[in-house]
Amino acid sequence: MRALILALLVAALPATVTAADLPKRKSGLWEITTSEPGGPPGPIATMCIDEKLDDMAKQLSAGAVTCTRQELRRDGDRYISDSVCKIGDSTATTHAVISGDFESTYQADIQARYSPPLMGMTEGRSVMNAKWLGPCRAGQRPGDIVMPGGSTINIYDAPRNAPRQ
Repeated sequence: MRALILALLVAALPATVTAADLPKRKSGLWEITTSEPGGPPGPIATMCIDEKLDDMAKQLSAGAVTCTRQELRRDGDRYISDSVCKIGDSTATTHAVISGDFESTYQADIQARYSPPLMGMTEGRSVMNAKWLGPCRAGQRPGDIVMPGGSTINIYDAPRNAPRQ
């Protein structure tokens, strides 16, 4: 559960960094698996991405998360992200290493510290693996995230979002 919470907080990571933009993800359905390092694969979510989603997510996250530091740099075929952001009453200090081709796969190794604790967590580490599955499913809208357990939220509707079954 900790890995899922951490991954969901940074699932929009490619969309929230501003320094040197990450490549945009290929449009279609992405499967996102989150796990703790060395642990078994964790919960699986799917997300319907369109060409505008990364920019929209950047705009949406601007109001939800206030960051005093957001740095992204390229190191060979990897991107290194460091940020300090306010999430509710907690400050999250995050370091992530992101790699992949963003056409078929990408991976993020994420470490975060929370002060005061966020949802009972003082720190967390997770590995998020994403792979492109193909076109979005019939009836899905761009921005739909199908969570483990089957509920659906849509990032475009984030401010007034309620899970759908």
